[in-house]
Amino acid sequence: MIKSNKITYHDFRTPNNIRFGQDTFYTLPEEVKRFNANKAVIVSDKGILSTGLIDEAKKLLEHEGLTVTLFTDIQGEPSFSLLQNATREIEASKTDIVIGIGGGSAMDTAKTIAALLGKEDIQPYLSGNETIPERTIPCILLPTTSGTGAEVTMNAIFGDEEQSVKRGLVSPALLPDMAIIDPNLTLSCPPRVTAASGVDAFTHALESFVAVRANTLTKMYSEKAMELFPKHIHNAVQNGSNVGARIGMSLVSNYAGIALANAGVGAVHALAYPLGGTYHIEHGVANALLLPFVFEVTGKTCTPEMVRVAALLKLGDFTDHPDQALNAIVHFLYQLLPDLDLPTSLEELGVDSNALPTLAEQAFKVTRLLSNTPYRLTEQKILEIYRNAFKGKNE
Repeated sequence: MIKSNKITYHDFRTPNNIRFGQDTFYTLPEEVKRFNANKAVIVSDKGILSTGLIDEAKKLLEHEGLTVTLFTDIQGEPSFSLLQNATREIEASKTDIVIGIGGGSAMDTAKTIAALLGKEDIQPYLSGNETIPERTIPCILLPTTSGTGAEVTMNAIFGDEEQSVKRGLVSPALLPDMAIIDPNLTLSCPPRVTAASGVDAFTHALESFVAVRANTLTKMYSEKAMELFPKHIHNAVQNGSNVGARIGMSLVSNYAGIALANAGVGAVHALAYPLGGTYHIEHGVANALLLPFVFEVTGKTCTPEMVRVAALLKLGDFTDHPDQALNAIVHFLYQLLPDLDLPTSLEELGVDSNALPTLAEQAFKVTRLLSNTPYRLTEQKILEIYRNAFKGKNE
């Protein structure tokens, strides 16, 4: 029997295995051995390298008889040219497995390299003209920050130096075989990175919750992330040695990342991309700053969802006054910035006011994300949001 009517369904993708817990970092060698690997490459950045964590991982793997090479030339947020050069370098090493350790930049680079290895011509994938097909090299990711959720997503973000913008690559091939989430690895994360990456995770949770592609499964993860966020973010930033807060924020990041991977995000990220591409503003900082200014506009079409979010954040029960929920949420988001010592205006970040129309033009072209936002943003409305964010909120 052939069913002729249209079937509505949702795919839900995660890594093959997500391991969560303190000291799970030390299970890395046994997991690498399951892939029968002999040669491993660890992809990370200069900051993580300086902590000694990469050397420790290298020793653990070498103790099991693996040959280990390092690629740690990532400084700041990675570009497509760096990705291309790294892929070429690692291809020559004939590695059996790629291990990414670090924040979003390191993990995005690691999983994309793993997906590109063995492909004859990678340019169509870097340009976005073609989706990266099935990955043939195993990949394991270990986050050292709580924010990007890159260890569980199908997305990777890189700077396009020619166009001065950031672009995202999206493919199931970017999901790792395994994510090892050890909250202890985040204990040394400095306050500013903790704050920016933490609000980045909340942005993933909130945007995925109201996304056009959201569904029952993704909303479950979005809701749990938003519920945990206010319980742990301040402690994680102001008292970074608080293990409970670090565990809580690792869960926020993981849940929000899973929601992001399957429902996507929206306008906040679309407006953040040009800021990163032109001014090299950290992704988490850009999202944190833009979040209240964007939702002050787009949240108007999501009143039932805003009532639910307000309840999750313990801002009050707005069931009888649903139109007031958005104001409470936006006020909470504005207050987060000074509370967490994050920038409160684009002017503070060195953005030129004369560049705002160009930024709006670039953001308006990020149709993949704008179309996932339940509010039709025009280029003029985007410019208005940038202008408000440039001045900051005057209480």
